[in-house]
Amino acid sequence: MNADRVADAELAALLRTARAQPPHDVPEIAAARQSARARAAARTPGPAMPTADGTIAGVPVRTYQPGSLPVIVYLHGGGFVLGDLDTHDAQVRRLAAATAATAVAVDYRRAPEHPWPAAVDDAVTVIAHLAADGTPVAVAGDSAGGLIAVLAALRLRGDVALRAQLLVCPNADPTLGLPSVVEKAHGWLLDADDLRRWVAMWLPDDAVRGSADVNALVADLTGLPPAVVVTAEHDPLRDEGDAYARRLADAGVPVVHRREAGLVHNFPSLRDVSPAAAAAEDRFLADAAALLRAR
Repeated sequence: MNADRVADAELAALLRTARAQPPHDVPEIAAARQSARARAAARTPGPAMPTADGTIAGVPVRTYQPGSLPVIVYLHGGGFVLGDLDTHDAQVRRLAAATAATAVAVDYRRAPEHPWPAAVDDAVTVIAHLAADGTPVAVAGDSAGGLIAVLAALRLRGDVALRAQLLVCPNADPTLGLPSVVEKAHGWLLDADDLRRWVAMWLPDDAVRGSADVNALVADLTGLPPAVVVTAEHDPLRDEGDAYARRLADAGVPVVHRREAGLVHNFPSLRDVSPAAAAAEDRFLADAAALLRAR
């Protein structure tokens, strides 16, 4: 198999265009955040549904389809630094529509202004508040948000019986030490140098990055809820997501794991461009809905 094979011609064309761009200076954080919002605004909106912006226990959130059960708490990606409620609005809408659940997207505090554990604290606060009256709650997230979701589940283990983990291209190893980080370092839309900068902002003390407090490949995973874990062949984070799925299975946690061939990091954001990316996200949404029904 060609190690550089991509899932469809549309994605191949996008990658060629991206690789042809001249090098540029690393943008300031504010500019990078604005660029992420602008890219999201150009995408097709998600399904129409009732939403409400507000706070839960002081943490800003956006609630989709309020009143449905279960509740999925969504933690957005963005390298712990970028991303917000608007960058992932369409993605969360699709998840809520596919599962017929209420989704609560958390506008957690981001680095560098708020390094670890602020984002995890915010996620834990929202989940614990929602679950306090027995409401069934699942966690979901992509990329950095996937790790935040896992760390929140670990902290709440024994206190909150979460229904599921629903993870797309999760960051599981803040040391960024597995081979795919080197193999897919450049030219696949997510750049490993950016990853290293963002992780350093979130975890300024590099000695912490390999600890069970923040690293899902070191932590004891027994007792975590069943999971859907989807990774992508051309993602620098591929190997750590695959390893997390294996560690869940080894710990006795039921897991549906799929590595999507020929796709790149955060492929759900590319569904307007790539039919293969759209089909892969649809598979994830079907798996998420099936797991929640089964539970």
